[in-house]
Amino acid sequence: MSRKPRVCPDCGTIPTRLDRRGFLKTASAAAVAAGTMPVWAQAKEASTAASKPESLVKVLHESLSERQKKKICFAWDYQNEEKGLLRTRVEANWQITDEVINSDFYTKDQQVLIRNIFNGIIQPDWHDRFEQQMEDDAGGFGEDQAIAIFGNPGGDIFEFVLTGRHMTLRCDGNSADHVAFGGPIFYGHAADGFNEKPDHPGNVFWSQAVAANNLYKMLDGKQQKLALVEKGLPTENNVAFRGTGGQRDGIPVSEMSSDQREELQKVLQKLIEPYRQTDRDEVIQCLKAQGGLDACSLAFYREDDIGNDNTWDVWRLEGPAFVWHYRGAPHVHVWVNVASDPSVKLNS
Repeated sequence: MSRKPRVCPDCGTIPTRLDRRGFLKTASAAAVAAGTMPVWAQAKEASTAASKPESLVKVLHESLSERQKKKICFAWDYQNEEKGLLRTRVEANWQITDEVINSDFYTKDQQVLIRNIFNGIIQPDWHDRFEQQMEDDAGGFGEDQAIAIFGNPGGDIFEFVLTGRHMTLRCDGNSADHVAFGGPIFYGHAADGFNEKPDHPGNVFWSQAVAANNLYKMLDGKQQKLALVEKGLPTENNVAFRGTGGQRDGIPVSEMSSDQREELQKVLQKLIEPYRQTDRDEVIQCLKAQGGLDACSLAFYREDDIGNDNTWDVWRLEGPAFVWHYRGAPHVHVWVNVASDPSVKLNS
């Protein structure tokens, strides 16, 4: 069954792909019937059930033909003429290489491996929610997503990057020093059409904004005045680090009370909750290296308040080397850039 292209005025158009949601079961059944061990099953020898997806990246890399490697494998510091340092690029809607996952470019076994790498990056409790996001935004996993591999997965330095509409994810085995998630990431969702209603029905990431707005309600009048930016939205993809001397919008966390800071810790946990424990730990370590949340500021923006209901759809948590920019209008886009050192450069 073919799908109609999905149009998103600020994200571009998703090309039509075949619906192959059953490919995982089909691939497994075919391998059993043939009496062969699929390449993805070899990963059991390389990792445990709690698996490091990095082990699966190595198995995937070893399974690639020379033709495939020429298309999706690059040197660690490969520079693209149009997009610069390709490994660290982040966009709201893009394909890092030309071949989508659900195409005959990849074998069924390789498609399963790629899916298992994705599953390893995401916290299991969030698998269904990401499945819903991908179904709503792109017709399902693999239908518009593409991957690239940088460096040598058999060595010390490598990174696997998965991109698509409302998605940039990374798996790097801590190859990128002083950087959380292996580099900047992006996530988003348009669950109720391009222009979502004020309460964003069905949006799997809206609970993060609810948590931030609950903290806003805990602020007193003076604090709310500091936190709320009346005019002037930052460009959503402007998440380069401003360092310790940079001017940041909103209220400094250091001016919050202890119970408010405790609530902000809960917001932070809500933000990092979708990702595997090692990535969450990296975020916390990077924050500590720059002074923790006390070195950050929290801003809410009156502009783009859907429904004028004073539930702020756009907000931003920012520190010297930490940016989590949440844009909830007209639907959810979230840009993330976290490191321990503000000298790390962004490529977007």
